[in-house]
Amino acid sequence: MGLKDKYAIVGVGYTPQGRVPDRTALSFHVEAISNAIKDAGLRREEVDGLICYRHFPPLGGEPDVTPYLVAQHAGLVPRVISQEANCARSQLLNAMGWLDAGLCNYVVISYAHNPLSGGRSFGQRTDNYTKAVFGQFGATSGYAMAARRAMHTFHTGPDTWKHIAVGQRKWANLNPVAVMNDHTMTYEDYFSSRWVVEPLRLFDNCLVTDGGRAYIVTSVERAKALQHPVVTVMGIGQHNPALEIEQATNMAGPTGARLSGETAFAMAGITLDDIDACEIYDCFTYTVEITLQDYGFFKPGEGESWFEGGTIEPGGRMPVNTSGGQLSEAYFMGLTQITEATMQLMGRCGERQLGLQTNTKKPEIILCSDNGGILQTHSTVILRRL
Repeated sequence: MGLKDKYAIVGVGYTPQGRVPDRTALSFHVEAISNAIKDAGLRREEVDGLICYRHFPPLGGEPDVTPYLVAQHAGLVPRVISQEANCARSQLLNAMGWLDAGLCNYVVISYAHNPLSGGRSFGQRTDNYTKAVFGQFGATSGYAMAARRAMHTFHTGPDTWKHIAVGQRKWANLNPVAVMNDHTMTYEDYFSSRWVVEPLRLFDNCLVTDGGRAYIVTSVERAKALQHPVVTVMGIGQHNPALEIEQATNMAGPTGARLSGETAFAMAGITLDDIDACEIYDCFTYTVEITLQDYGFFKPGEGESWFEGGTIEPGGRMPVNTSGGQLSEAYFMGLTQITEATMQLMGRCGERQLGLQTNTKKPEIILCSDNGGILQTHSTVILRRL
């Protein structure tokens, strides 16, 4: 297909992350974008496309963070500009479409939020009053329903999910900027953590973090003239299987990972055997399991045996979420995964770098996923080092 290896990610921007008081979401957008531009070796005026990933209502007296406000404060004058609504997961595909149409040369994609210090929770507070009257609060309850059904349908459960939580924490312990860098986790720690919504414990839930993250996309030809190794988009796919979890044909799965994965692998012209590592959207441990299952790494009911023995950990045969992921590094939605994959392929991850440093294979191709809503929308991206 025509998009394979045409576009590349050329810069990544980080900000402080965790609990960062007295900062606005807007300030995190500006810092992440500025750092991504600097990281790519570009000038601000060269960046002529902007996508703000996900919009949330402002907290307190803060201004509404529109992409136009972000552009103004970041000193950008983009030719094209957009903001993803709700849980759509199409930001990279949209950026590539703009570039393919010749509308711009460099697109920066940014996510920023301050929910931890600002007082917004995604887990237990009321975010949908039509569901709250039935006792359903927050995203955790929706995923808990899917996970509970999976325990019956796929014979999975905490004995599988413990491997994901502990394995990703081991990666975070190698990542100096991870929120959980200094906090080790054992299986006993996992099982002793409190319930949030059964069957999901505290360590089955992703972090809530202040901060921002950004990356820049351009053509491979332009990328070759910049300062980092070229990381291309080898394949991309998307699928939107349901409007709401209650309307899903199969509540526990299959998710959009199956069809979006097939699309991405067909575009890339590869198979699962060519994947060196995975960066999987991990809002919950169960999400990691069902995504990998739907991609075909193991069959339904085989998750526990596939994960056991350190499969996804440092030294494992299939590293997963090597920054610690959203469970143990930081929560920046789909940008947590795609920026980590980019940094790994560029060879810039220090102590957690895949290869000799972590007794794993040097990465050439990394599979990334992004998931929205309650398993409602899914994006698959395959990146490779050119």
